[in-house]
Amino acid sequence: MKRTFLKAMAVTALGAFVSTAALAADITGAGATFPYPIYAKWAEGYKAATGTGLNYQSIGSSGGIRQIRAKTVAFGATDAPVKGEELDKDGMVQFPAIIGGTVPVINLDGFKPGELRITGPVLADMFLGNIAKWNDPKVAALNPGKNLPDQVITVVHRADGSGTTFNWTDYLSTVSKDFADKVGKGAAVKWPAPTSVGGKGNEGVAANVNRIKGSVGYVEYAYVKKNKMNFMQLQNKAGKYVSPDDEAFASAAAGVDWFSVPGMGVSMVDAKGDKSWPVSTASFILMYKQPTDKAQSAEVLKFFDWAFKNGKQMAAELDYVALPDSLTNDIRSKVWSQIAK
Repeated sequence: MKRTFLKAMAVTALGAFVSTAALAADITGAGATFPYPIYAKWAEGYKAATGTGLNYQSIGSSGGIRQIRAKTVAFGATDAPVKGEELDKDGMVQFPAIIGGTVPVINLDGFKPGELRITGPVLADMFLGNIAKWNDPKVAALNPGKNLPDQVITVVHRADGSGTTFNWTDYLSTVSKDFADKVGKGAAVKWPAPTSVGGKGNEGVAANVNRIKGSVGYVEYAYVKKNKMNFMQLQNKAGKYVSPDDEAFASAAAGVDWFSVPGMGVSMVDAKGDKSWPVSTASFILMYKQPTDKAQSAEVLKFFDWAFKNGKQMAAELDYVALPDSLTNDIRSKVWSQIAK
């Protein structure tokens, strides 16, 4: 109970903090909405410890990539990792900063969070528009004894270019050939369900799902907690139905070989493990090897160095997973060493 209260209080305070921090920020960054709650919490602690502020624009992964390429910020943030050849072309490095999970959220009266169960293929059929009502036989078969309503399913998705969408469509494409063929994975895709409604940022999707009866959407787990949203249990690769939390995200991350892919952009979806959450992901930071403002770049590294060392409990309170020390040490020696001081 105490931990849940702390999480709620921490996330509620984020909006007030960031608007204040923006007035006297020393570090600039922009991008993914997925990690925004933890970046804001880290920034609050870092400001108190060092006096240095952070102005982070939560504008979506595609916006973050555009901003860093335009050199208007000291770092970009994306949940859709940039490919190695693009990093080389742009003269940038990329590293993970935090791990979390994307969650199927619903607005359906009469059900508690986690009471309904879903599999990846059935979820993909919902987002394809193949399953149009909540009492569809495929949904009912997964939830015996549940009184599912004869209610239209409204699909809520991101309207902006989004790493959360990349993570979500990466998962749906992995578990459903039909989804892979008709939609595919990407930061922005064409949603075929006739009832589809867009929302800007994780915030916009959460607001629309909470507003529209019978809706289903996808948001990062901190937004589930912040907005007290209903979610479905999801069957993982091991055949187990699991609920989202930091332990489930950590289980998915346990077997990742981060340096097996250029830029460390490893996909964590549909991971092995009885406890693994199927739609887990890392959020990544983009920086230039030869920054135009070396002082700003150095401040960014100081911020993330502090967060890696001091921000683990803050991450846990918001149900993110902090990177292990062995990995952050590798990031310092193998990635940050490429950035000119």
